[in-house]
Amino acid sequence: MKKASLVNDLQYDENKPAVQVLFDTESSKEIRIAMRKGHVMKEHKTPYPIVVEIFEGHIRFGIKGESNELKKGDLVFLEGNVPHDLEALQDSTIRLTLTKADTAERVKGVAEKS
Repeated sequence: MKKASLVNDLQYDENKPAVQVLFDTESSKEIRIAMRKGHVMKEHKTPYPIVVEIFEGHIRFGIKGESNELKKGDLVFLEGNVPHDLEALQDSTIRLTLTKADTAERVKGVAEKS
């Protein structure tokens, strides 16, 4: 058994989204993204499917130029190669599920460039 928390040891970066790997298992990766109000993750895509959960907060989630507001409890599934972007409308905690083939480094790179 592996155990992690979406609320314990939550740390924000004041300048950009903070990305932390919670699990790296044989089948998937679970990542926590902490975004302060106003933080943005510019348009990007992954070649693999992802699941995004808004654990806390409120974000604008852009998909192919269309804006969607997501709040606490909302889930989004995206196929690979779908351009998307995020903007925190309030301080937010996001759970991102990646396939094993994807990398946390890619996500950290998106946060760094945003």
